[in-house]
Amino acid sequence: MNVLVKIKKEWFLVGMIVAIAMATVTSEFGRSGGVIHLDQLTGIGVAIVFFLHGLGLSPQAIKAGITNWRLHVFIQMATFVVYPILWVIFGETFLAYMPAALAFGFCYLLVLPSTISSSVTMTSVGKGNVSGAIFNASLSSVIGVFVTPLLIQLFMGFEGVQLNLMDSIISIAKLLLIPMVVGQILRPYLVATVDRHKSVVNKVDKYVILLIVYNAFCDSVVNGIWSEFSIRLLATSIIICTVILLFMVHLIQWGARRTKFALADEVAAVFCGTKKTLAAGIPMAKVIFGADPSLGMILLPIMLYHPIQIFYCAILANRYARQSESLKTVTN
Repeated sequence: MNVLVKIKKEWFLVGMIVAIAMATVTSEFGRSGGVIHLDQLTGIGVAIVFFLHGLGLSPQAIKAGITNWRLHVFIQMATFVVYPILWVIFGETFLAYMPAALAFGFCYLLVLPSTISSSVTMTSVGKGNVSGAIFNASLSSVIGVFVTPLLIQLFMGFEGVQLNLMDSIISIAKLLLIPMVVGQILRPYLVATVDRHKSVVNKVDKYVILLIVYNAFCDSVVNGIWSEFSIRLLATSIIICTVILLFMVHLIQWGARRTKFALADEVAAVFCGTKKTLAAGIPMAKVIFGADPSLGMILLPIMLYHPIQIFYCAILANRYARQSESLKTVTN
């Protein structure tokens, strides 16, 4: 019974494993251009997800967090400067010791924007600056529409990977920003309905991600991409993702304390500055890399990083909550 309860609680992570397993035996069914045209269906799903994100963003909370410019600069620099520098330092090593598609997957992971929902949730659990987290997570998503394709072209263009930068930015803006803006416009009329059905709405993005993962891995299987992959390489990838996360958490904590941030701002900085978005990252990859048969392997690092960041940040959020309660006790 305990196992069933655990599976129910972690159904999304289990679902990703099932999607990958299904792709190995039903790849013709789920591939792009296949029987159900899953690539087109997921495009509609992504628009719905970001429309719902737009509905969920509170303008009041964003306004409340907008004035803390030191925190905003700190978080965005961590996301779009420090993480990409890791690729500048270690990119050649990745390309030398692993398949190019997997190495580019780590490049893609490092240039992604932050998450919205889990960054804000973890900040709330850790008794941090929630309004600052909402503003920065939202800002990161908008900046990522322009900066992520630019960095991909800058880093991967040197290795012969070319993309039409302006077309990619326009496509991502249509895919993510326009539905988000429409959601914000319609928020006054629909937010009450969404709140009443929150338990269902909160799962929509996860269902869409599972479909995209299944589609990407079906394409990879059909094109024989995984023939050069091994368990050892998978274990190495998990270790690399873990090391990246731990390094960034401790670096941001050190930087926040050197900058003399209040504890609430440090919490927001840690959870917004170390997260990488799976929800936006997978749809963006579909736009940037198109129907590339290597897409499944390119997505693997963010798929591994996602559960690792959720697990570790949940532990960290509880520690911060206890630290905050201790400070309140001392103050009182």
